[in-house]
Amino acid sequence: MAGKSSPFLPLPRAAIAFSPEFLDFSRGIRVGNLEDNERVTRLLKIGLEHRFQQPFVTERWGRGVFWQWIGYLPRANRAAKPLSSHVSFGCAKYFVAVNVDEKVFQCGMQVERGYLQPPEEYPACALGPDWDWHRLVRALRSAGPLTEEFKRLVMREGFRVFAGSWDGSAVRFSRSRPPDFAKLRKALRQAPGNHWAGLQVYYPMRSSEVERCSGVDLIEAMLAIFGEVTPAMNLCMQIQLQPA
Repeated sequence: MAGKSSPFLPLPRAAIAFSPEFLDFSRGIRVGNLEDNERVTRLLKIGLEHRFQQPFVTERWGRGVFWQWIGYLPRANRAAKPLSSHVSFGCAKYFVAVNVDEKVFQCGMQVERGYLQPPEEYPACALGPDWDWHRLVRALRSAGPLTEEFKRLVMREGFRVFAGSWDGSAVRFSRSRPPDFAKLRKALRQAPGNHWAGLQVYYPMRSSEVERCSGVDLIEAMLAIFGEVTPAMNLCMQIQLQPA
């Protein structure tokens, strides 16, 4: 039925005008020159705030009409940081991205370490003592709920893991290359201090998969993926996200 409500959004499916072509595997995620009901930024924010009944902050990397990465974090988790409540780097977050080099759409969760030795022009990007990164690293030191969640996401649900520096010194795990948590911890520990580093757990979609979906199906899939990674995010944050 055209007017049937979306299970993830307080909107009728017919009101969602997002299109698969807005995920451009050569240029990124189209966000410019669109109506509100076409923008992935707006639709995902509405979905998250509806599900958890609290405000989210939208972050992005890119400029102009196409962005490469978009993140969403609970405002309450950032506000809970005693030293870093003015920046979003210290917060675990949901994210969507188009990797134009690998031609993959990524959707999942991210925790950033930032710099250990930040450039002079970016002092606020230095790892702070109250960042969620520290909770992530502690939770990965031994078998426990977070490692079990990562195993479930990778081996059962088909997610992938990226850990280390975005400048090259990183490890990647997938269903065909199961997570090795000793190597994962080593990659996080040894990421160069003058490089931006972090961890992503994401579900990958190739262009052929995206093209087979409707825009509504894609928005609902992104929100469903966010639901899958929420238990892992909760183990890294100062607050807990629970569906309303």
